[in-house]
Amino acid sequence: MKELLSWDQTLFKDSELFELDHIPEHFLHRETQMRSLMYCIRPGLGGGRTLNSLCIGAPGTGKTTAVLKVFEDIEKHSTKLIPVIVNCQINPTRYTIFSQIFKKLIGYAPPPSGASFKKIFSEVAKYIVEHEKVLLVALDDMNYLFYENEVNEILYSLLRAHETHPGARMGVIAILSDTGVPHMLDPKVESVFLPEEIKFPVYSFDEIRDILSNRTKLGFYPNVLDDSVLETIANHTCALGDLRVGIDLLKRSALNAEKRASKNIGHEDVEAAYERSRLVHLSYMMRALKKEEKTLLALIADSPNSNSGELYEMFHKKTTLGYTRFYELLNKLSSFKLIDADFTGKGARGRSRIVTLKFEPGEVKNRLI
Repeated sequence: MKELLSWDQTLFKDSELFELDHIPEHFLHRETQMRSLMYCIRPGLGGGRTLNSLCIGAPGTGKTTAVLKVFEDIEKHSTKLIPVIVNCQINPTRYTIFSQIFKKLIGYAPPPSGASFKKIFSEVAKYIVEHEKVLLVALDDMNYLFYENEVNEILYSLLRAHETHPGARMGVIAILSDTGVPHMLDPKVESVFLPEEIKFPVYSFDEIRDILSNRTKLGFYPNVLDDSVLETIANHTCALGDLRVGIDLLKRSALNAEKRASKNIGHEDVEAAYERSRLVHLSYMMRALKKEEKTLLALIADSPNSNSGELYEMFHKKTTLGYTRFYELLNKLSSFKLIDADFTGKGARGRSRIVTLKFEPGEVKNRLI
């Protein structure tokens, strides 16, 4: 007879390990990237200006976690260097970004109205100079600053601060989701930014399995998850290329097992959880999409199993964009694992494609609102 959980038992030894914003103590398979970050930051530990860096990779590849881990170490061991991470989706303007920096340095937020950007910027720079500190700003999800056309002003303000406030040392870590579409900076900004590029590749299957296995050992009680079930979860995660799906799937599968009062997670628990967990990937991917990419995705959601020629006609009518741009966007949505766009062997030179969504149309449309 199968052993059942009693009402006061749980499969979770430490449920915090399965939260998506958890910063793991053991950050696996990103040693190279962490070393590169520390190389860029090291001059700031002695009071010099840090090297600027660009952390680039698909969502769910550890970019933000790597920066947060490094910032944890800085705050433990350095009094010279002040690290600030700003979420650019929540703070997409120069004013709101410098308000977050002001809050970290001064200890309270500037007034929501009445204080000009110039005043806030001046107070930030003055603090850095007077206290002989070095400021290191990580712009997380910097893609949003391009969408809002704010990126050049923000980088220029940070990187040229020393010109108006001699002795103000500021460096930037840009955290950018690789969308397959190049983001261009103004030449005058590019000439002072000159970042060291740190690439975060998609995790391999073996790396995903290793990371999830480590979370399992630390977060669940012994024998909750056997190797075959872990393999299934790793396969689902690898299919979407987003580690967050696997972490969420571990959590939801365990909750499903607890609901059955089972002491072990079974394959049925994983399959029941997968439809919800895969939406983690959908939500994060759609956050990174630009207007014309969302327009194309909406057309695909409204026209399941269309061929690429039909889709292009609808897309061109709506946006006036040409076929080359349409083709680029189609490939991008495919690389994000939001759609399948398979060649049929028909059409001109066999290049016709059938385009299908990998998610329910309703789930996509809900996130387009």
